[in-house]
Amino acid sequence: MLIKSRRNFLKTALGVAGGAAAFGKFGEMAALAATPTNPNAGYQALVCIYLAGGNDGHNTVFPIANNSNGNTYNLYHGARQGLAMPSSGVPVINNGNDVYGLHPKLTEIGALYNSGAAAVVANVGNLVQPITRQQYLSPGAAVPSQLFSHSDQSSQWQTAIPNGSASTGWGGRVEDLLNGNLNANANFSPITSTSGCGLFCTGQNTFASTVPVGGASLLIGATGNRLNAVQQLMTFDNGLTLATAANAVYFRGVGFSKALNQAIAGAHVNTVFPGTLIGQQLLTVAKIISIRAALGITRQVFFAQLGGFDFHTNELSDQDTLLGQLSQAVNAFYTATQELLVDKAVTTFTASEFGRTLQPNGSGGTDHAWGSHHFVVGGSVMGGKMYGTYPQLVLGGPDDANSRGTLIPTTSTSQYSATMANWFGIDPQDFPTVFPGLQQHFQTTNLGFLG
Repeated sequence: MLIKSRRNFLKTALGVAGGAAAFGKFGEMAALAATPTNPNAGYQALVCIYLAGGNDGHNTVFPIANNSNGNTYNLYHGARQGLAMPSSGVPVINNGNDVYGLHPKLTEIGALYNSGAAAVVANVGNLVQPITRQQYLSPGAAVPSQLFSHSDQSSQWQTAIPNGSASTGWGGRVEDLLNGNLNANANFSPITSTSGCGLFCTGQNTFASTVPVGGASLLIGATGNRLNAVQQLMTFDNGLTLATAANAVYFRGVGFSKALNQAIAGAHVNTVFPGTLIGQQLLTVAKIISIRAALGITRQVFFAQLGGFDFHTNELSDQDTLLGQLSQAVNAFYTATQELLVDKAVTTFTASEFGRTLQPNGSGGTDHAWGSHHFVVGGSVMGGKMYGTYPQLVLGGPDDANSRGTLIPTTSTSQYSATMANWFGIDPQDFPTVFPGLQQHFQTTNLGFLG
């Protein structure tokens, strides 16, 4: 247990200490934070909000009229049974002539969609290649490894490699490509996590800084026996040169994190954010964006996380709470980007390891499935539209991998991610480095939701 804890400390150390050489810049950061500046020329940021546990897309975006894809509210209600959302009193969005409802707690995101600042990307999931129900049910089907596993599907989304292992994620690989050019003058890590970020934030040469809500290091706020124990662990000489060096790096990272905390504490973001964990994570992101000039970063990636979406039981009340928190936080963050004059330069998107079964499980919840629906928000989003193909909500139908409404994705996570990476500055000729197999297996690599 001690060994595992030590490894976690060292991993964190490498994350927060990546910009330790920037100590001399923090006075400048604090000064710039006191006076709002215009956006850096060419600045862009991607902000991932990871819905950990597998959000239920069926109650996130659902048909409330007779739509061109054959879906009706009655068809949806019949399959969802007691978990179905109401057909009235919900945010209403249009995709051409098709009419959909959003979860009742997504009022703010619905307003962003209808104002053109948000879009829905339908039925997204990990795919090796496009696949039909018949192909899926055939022996030897080319499908992601360990389908329906939380850890495997999370890793596959973060690495953009659905049928193999990797030591880096697509966010890290994107920054690897940009660091020598667009981020050449950066004096801080171009990737920042406000929650535990896995492989997504890791590149060959890029590591995330970790700035969790309430303090930018594991030692901030630690007192008494807990602090003493950590300090003793970090100063323990076990004779291993690598471990001893990592301990020193960790302590430098602690000082770096404290300095960053002081810098962002003076950042002026007047937008009021909700006091929820996801709200405060996105406030932290907004504050770091506000001091972007001092950071010298022109391409920045952020990772925030909202957990609790593994709805095997008690789905209706749990999803109510979580989607309400998400909607309010996303709305506040978009307002903050307008305040900071970077709304067209910042794109926020949701991600999750998989969706849920259309059919309930009999315990007031749903089980692990595959495809789900996601939101993209920002001033550069070609909003007020749905991208991808909304599935047919027929149990055992053409879009069902079994008989419970396990949606076969019609848009791959790589297509979804590559669209944002392309907007972010990654040339399609570099897609094989960031998204292996994408161009080989998918005809469309840019879904068109970013202008």
